[in-house]
Amino acid sequence: MKVKSILYLIVFIFVGTLTAQKTKKAVLSALDAQTEPYGDIAMNIWDWAEMGYLEEKSSALLQNTLTNEGFEVTPGIAGIPTAFMAEFSSGGPVIAILGEFDALPGLSQQAIPEKKSAGNEAGHACGHHLFGTASAAAAVALKNWLMETGTKGTVRFYGCPAEEGGGAKVYMAREGVFNDVDVALHWHPSSQNAASAAAALANISAKFRFYGISAHAAGAPQMGRSALDGVEAMNMMVNMMREHVPQEARIHYVITDGGKAPNVVPDFAEVYYYARHNSREVVRNIFDRIVKAGEGAALGTGTKMEYELVNGVHELLPNITLQQLVHQNLSAIGGITYTAEETEFAQKIAESLGQESLNAKVAKEVQPFKETAKAYGSTDVGDVSFVVPTVGFGAATWVPGTPAHSWQAVAAGGTSIGKKGMMVAAKTLTATAMDLFNNPDIINKAKIEFEERRGKDFAYEPLLGDRPPALDYRK
Repeated sequence: MKVKSILYLIVFIFVGTLTAQKTKKAVLSALDAQTEPYGDIAMNIWDWAEMGYLEEKSSALLQNTLTNEGFEVTPGIAGIPTAFMAEFSSGGPVIAILGEFDALPGLSQQAIPEKKSAGNEAGHACGHHLFGTASAAAAVALKNWLMETGTKGTVRFYGCPAEEGGGAKVYMAREGVFNDVDVALHWHPSSQNAASAAAALANISAKFRFYGISAHAAGAPQMGRSALDGVEAMNMMVNMMREHVPQEARIHYVITDGGKAPNVVPDFAEVYYYARHNSREVVRNIFDRIVKAGEGAALGTGTKMEYELVNGVHELLPNITLQQLVHQNLSAIGGITYTAEETEFAQKIAESLGQESLNAKVAKEVQPFKETAKAYGSTDVGDVSFVVPTVGFGAATWVPGTPAHSWQAVAAGGTSIGKKGMMVAAKTLTATAMDLFNNPDIINKAKIEFEERRGKDFAYEPLLGDRPPALDYRK
């Protein structure tokens, strides 16, 4: 009798596993069938290429898409007009999927393998048109699955504007919109498929504004005080400071306003700074020193200086429990295979990047799993990762070897290569969330790891303080 019971149990588990696999396969197949309509949504957002906090049409399109699919949409969350939350709930754990949709300035590009502007100011050089659309597609697929199977759970899509320097997720985290989430999922366009543990640098950015006295630069220079001198003096001191900061630190700046005419002493000038490091405490220290350099520059040039803190993001907190799950699903789904036409396009992009030949296998394969990574860029997902267990991955929407923030990334993102990679991401998000809904023990394990890594006495404090959202930072 005992042997028979064990056999029944084994059969029950085996049949249940097969049923779950069949269910997942059916859900992902249904997603594949929606490639064309979701591709159309992504290409609309690609065409509009709206910059941070200005994504009115892009946000509205995603909101309407989710509303039509039966989600309850809450617009304008955290005091940000283009931020929103869309929810479908049948109880159970809350799984959040993050979606972005902002473009970058100065990177307009046609979907061709040569550098040629599309006639716009901005371009989707980080692929956020694909990011937001794939995440919405996954949310819809999960909603349908929850309804059809009667599975308990809540799926939320968070429309997150202005990731490129605007830090919307920081304001959203500050307002507590993620506080009841059990797990947050995200992804990012890439030149390869990878779900290893990621890393990102903490970052503080600010605009330093100098005010002087205008005068005729030749006729009465003694009457003037150059705001541009203040900017240049500040930049010189910061550049000297580079020798005396940790090697891992990064400092960048652009002069956004240096005056209007050489024969007029500028009475206003502005410089925009980023400071980065893999520790937010080090970033705070570096930023304070940058501010001191600005104050000294103003004193030395007889000008006045004020600064506006634009953004501040945490480093990324990894979660290996969740990361391994995502890697399993991405590996099962696999990458993409280029058609002859896509191969021709990709080969030309590879040549533009100085590559001798195209390595299309990178787009088809999934990179081996790694538990550690070196940080280079920054993301406001970092703040989310300190509020809720968070996990992400990359999907090959760009030609292998393509750097982000390049015209090559914009070009590929406007082609079928981008759409194919987008659907790999949508399926990976969907499959991972299904596993989490079906296996609460994974969520519990991820939460234990989250608390251990974050620290027992951790209290979330945004690096940008209590300033309101910087809604005009791209104007």
